[in-house]
Amino acid sequence: MQSRTIKRCILVPSATALIAAAGLATMFTTTEQVTASSHSDAPLVKMDRLANLTDVYAFISDRYGDNDEEVLTVIVNVAPFSEPGDGPHYEKFDSAALYTIHITDPVTGETLIEYDFEFSEANAELKNPNTILSYGLGTEAGPIMTIDDARQNYTQTFNVTRTVAGVPQTLTPNWLPVAPPNVGSNVTPLYNDADGRAMTGATTEAELDSYTQQAIYTGANGEAIFAGPRDDSFFADVPGVFDLLNVRILDNNGSLSDGLGQDGNGVDGFKGFNVLTFAIQIPLDLLPASTYNDAFFGEQTGVGVYASVSRRQQTVRNAGNDFVESGPWVQVSRLGNPLFNEVLVALADKDNYNASSPVDDAQYASYASNPEVAALINFVYSTSFVTTGRADLEAVFIPDVLRVATTTGPVPLAGDPSFSRFGFVGGDTTGGVSSGWPNGRRLGDDVVDIALTAVASGPSYDTITVVGDNVAQNDVAYNAVFPYAATPHAGTFNRKDSGQTDFEVADVNGDGVLDWYDVQAFLNAFSAASQP
Repeated sequence: MQSRTIKRCILVPSATALIAAAGLATMFTTTEQVTASSHSDAPLVKMDRLANLTDVYAFISDRYGDNDEEVLTVIVNVAPFSEPGDGPHYEKFDSAALYTIHITDPVTGETLIEYDFEFSEANAELKNPNTILSYGLGTEAGPIMTIDDARQNYTQTFNVTRTVAGVPQTLTPNWLPVAPPNVGSNVTPLYNDADGRAMTGATTEAELDSYTQQAIYTGANGEAIFAGPRDDSFFADVPGVFDLLNVRILDNNGSLSDGLGQDGNGVDGFKGFNVLTFAIQIPLDLLPASTYNDAFFGEQTGVGVYASVSRRQQTVRNAGNDFVESGPWVQVSRLGNPLFNEVLVALADKDNYNASSPVDDAQYASYASNPEVAALINFVYSTSFVTTGRADLEAVFIPDVLRVATTTGPVPLAGDPSFSRFGFVGGDTTGGVSSGWPNGRRLGDDVVDIALTAVASGPSYDTITVVGDNVAQNDVAYNAVFPYAATPHAGTFNRKDSGQTDFEVADVNGDGVLDWYDVQAFLNAFSAASQP
């Protein structure tokens, strides 16, 4: 296997990191929007889509509606592979599940503050039960112009409870409406442009579509709160990765000389799908301040963050929608750092991980310190990546919470000129620490490339071997203001509609030029299709 290596003494674990030299920083300083996490991380939760967590993000930003106040923004996505056009009901949060954001001690993983989101029943309070339409016909027919108006037959609602030291506080005295699904230009026109595409990439609060603006609320202590459908921020060639590391994840332009998995224009297995998102912005003065060691930058002050979903211990089903939930809440899913359960934890422990707490994560430490994925790469490509004694990876993943330094000030976001998808490896630092993962996680952090590069380069990091999956950006732009995730795709203009021009289709490698490589790729495809 050819490999491009860059000699740098960087990424020093358990000490103040040395920032990458100018050549490496320049290579990765970009405004591309890149991210990845866990969608099918364990067998049991894969069968329970509405409890299946896909991504957790946590970073310091400005507060919605007040750019002078700094907050911890936490964004959580569930329900992977939500088809935008899945009418008439579309995706809804599960009223029988408890969705929780945990603020923890970053060293032990112990929960210090909980934010619990609960949602109303799937068919509660229909305005018109005698129709097949959930949206576009309630007490009158037509486009929905305001959340919960007469044309929105079904409106899911939610409330949020904050618990500290066992004492609950309701942040939302009245149940609040969830943002509606993006049905399409006839029913939810304010999500979409004249061509029926979801409008996204807002740089100011005023540029957000009005449904999203209406779905942002202020909690009892000044928290900004949101719940509703969003574009799935995850993108990666996961099909190629699990095809025993199909070579296309490293090269799709005919040459490895330009880097391993750095060509771009890879196969995004998640393009065009939506998720359900619940998010909160917490004023910093409401947070504890714990001292911990950042894996690469030494002593910091901040918090840990992870999310969980729980269900009642017992369910008795009778007929139709008559069922009774009882007993204590039982955790069925959790997620902190991206990729840990999906890529590092073995099948034997994936369900056990989802049922356990970060305070007990020492039992999973060997999965980080002896990463099987490094051995698989060595097997397929005859490399010699270190497969044991990976204290560097253990320092990131155990306990499995996102550690966020809360003293940095707001970090650059995707689209900002100083943003790098590789965080501090690309020269993107804030307040003396990486602006992105593994210091929290932003929408736009290329966690697949960061993780694969760490696996290939550690534990010494004397040589940096850049490894990725050739998926260089999300299919749509993120918003630059809360709730940050992109506008949900429209039901009538989603993954089945590429929206590409003839030139874009013909430009196979996406370099802006129609050349021999594009012609050869077409001829190869034609030849393969012509075979009997």
